[in-house]
Amino acid sequence: MHHLPPLTELRAFEAAARHLSFKGAAAELFVTPTAISHQIKLLERHCGRDLFRRRPRPLKLTAAGELLFPVVRDGLATFAKALDKVRASAVGGRLRITATNAFAARWLVPRLPKWRDAHPRLKLDIFGTDAILDLAADEADIAIRYARKPPAGGRCIELMRDTFRVVASPKLVGDLRKTLSPAELANFPLIEIEWPSRNRDAPTWQRWQTKAKLRFKRVPDLAGLPHLAFREELHAIEAAISAQGIAICSDVLIGPELASGALVQVSNLTLRGYSFFLVYLPTHPRVTPIMSFSEWARSMAR
Repeated sequence: MHHLPPLTELRAFEAAARHLSFKGAAAELFVTPTAISHQIKLLERHCGRDLFRRRPRPLKLTAAGELLFPVVRDGLATFAKALDKVRASAVGGRLRITATNAFAARWLVPRLPKWRDAHPRLKLDIFGTDAILDLAADEADIAIRYARKPPAGGRCIELMRDTFRVVASPKLVGDLRKTLSPAELANFPLIEIEWPSRNRDAPTWQRWQTKAKLRFKRVPDLAGLPHLAFREELHAIEAAISAQGIAICSDVLIGPELASGALVQVSNLTLRGYSFFLVYLPTHPRVTPIMSFSEWARSMAR
């Protein structure tokens, strides 16, 4: 093990070398100039070399002092940064959360004021993206995945599961006294959300139509009728809210509109949705704040 001098001696030397003044170093470290002089003499004894040329004034570094100063300065700065990170991981700092654009915008962001009230010192960076960020590559601290079953790549906590409902704005369908049959739905513009072709059980009009044929005698070709199609789920929801058509939407994402009446369910036939899983690495160095966010998210989901 290397034999190092006490930290007080190194701090005194770094401050005096930076100010080129024992008095300036003393003021910064809240000690007397005599104390600074004493600590530097101890360090010089440890090094076996003078580090300052004290006469004639002003104070100057010797060749040995010039060699030592940048190393001590950078070392103390590195220590300070590392301590800041450790301190931040315990009581504050930032957590990077990745989620789909739709979930981030319609579920997570509206609830962030409650997070700030509960955890004012722990900031969140929200990455809204439909791409899957790699937790193992440190692209994010927490991922909220939307899937049928728990995804691989970390520890999973199921927050909630959604259901897809056929909804419309009352401005489009009026004050309904009953739900609409498939034939009645065909009289309105329909909105389709495009899903990846590999997702065979996606909540599309085709899937809804197939399920409807098991219950209704007359089911028109609704899958061929949509007037609007969107790749981005957010855009489809906004189109439905603004009375541009009837859409099949996740009840998690349109919860406020269903509660307020801005959107109404126009059919009792629903489609099974997916789960929202919170995923993190159990070996993550900031597992304590991650668990704080996990508990908060679960309480919001309830």
